[in-house]
Amino acid sequence: MGVRIEASGPLALFSRPEMKVERVSYDMITPSAARGLLEAVYWHPGLSWKIDRIYVMNPIRFTNIRRNEVSEKLSADTVLTVLNGRDEPLYIASSEAIQQRASTLLRDVRYIIDAHFEMTGKASETDSEQKFYAVTMERLKRGKCFQQPYFGCREFPAKVTLFEGEPGKTAYEGEKDLGYMLFNMDYADLKDVKPRFFRAVLRDGMLDVAAARAGVVS
Repeated sequence: MGVRIEASGPLALFSRPEMKVERVSYDMITPSAARGLLEAVYWHPGLSWKIDRIYVMNPIRFTNIRRNEVSEKLSADTVLTVLNGRDEPLYIASSEAIQQRASTLLRDVRYIIDAHFEMTGKASETDSEQKFYAVTMERLKRGKCFQQPYFGCREFPAKVTLFEGEPGKTAYEGEKDLGYMLFNMDYADLKDVKPRFFRAVLRDGMLDVAAARAGVVS
């Protein structure tokens, strides 16, 4: 039960985790971000999206902007103490915590993504692959979504549509090594969540995520 989608947008930010202060994007969308696009279109606990291939249709181009961010966030412990009756402020004063950060973004991005889904143990007796596939196709054709798809950050929305036919000519020919890229986060142990990386290599503009899955390292 595979689908092929087209995702495009004017700006994208797939942050490199090694950059602690400034936001610097990877050269292209990560597999986990691509999966997030499909989950934004149709999410259900009974299915799990798997990315197979990503085609880079536009040349990789960067731009720089400065963005306002807050330097802190509310902790879960603070929320729990307030819910239990403790009198503490439950907000972030943006005028006090605001700070400007430089961001290196991708611009004018366009990808074609091949993906499929697998059933999970949370599917009910009335769920089936045919049902999930029909709902996904209906949403893609009509432009519906579970939530607004975005490229890395919510302020960079993505246009996601069904793509029919072959991808055609991509932005690159030959081999292009993009270095190590984040594959996903390993939540097997919720107390010790670990990032998993892989070596991203474009071959004629296509990233073979299914093949890279076997070479994922922690």
